[in-house]
Amino acid sequence: MSENPKVDAGEERPLYPSLWKGWRRKCPNCGSGPMLKGYLKVRDTCPVCNEELHHQRADDGPAYLTILIVGHIMAPTLLIAFETWRPDPLVLFTIFAVGCVALSLYLLPRLKGALVALQWSKRMHGFGQVKG
Repeated sequence: MSENPKVDAGEERPLYPSLWKGWRRKCPNCGSGPMLKGYLKVRDTCPVCNEELHHQRADDGPAYLTILIVGHIMAPTLLIAFETWRPDPLVLFTIFAVGCVALSLYLLPRLKGALVALQWSKRMHGFGQVKG
């Protein structure tokens, strides 16, 4: 049972379009308003459609997903680069350290946006409550 019996279950919220909007760091409702202010801070409401976004509970999920994805991309690439070209270890470390940091900085806000959009689409954490 829901804590609040006033839950809007009428309109459907499609998952994949909202995930794409979140990946682009846009509002999952309208797709044009910015979801984030700054690098990772989620806005309380969308400045375009006034959709409330303060319900989100992304917490550590985006960081875990970022580590998972970066690790699964960089570890095999590191092994392939080492076995193929045998570069100096300092060169290899420098290149892959910069690559890991750059990929992490790219993925983190996008995964946070997608996770907030997933919560919005599935009406988690109060996203489906009727105002009033």
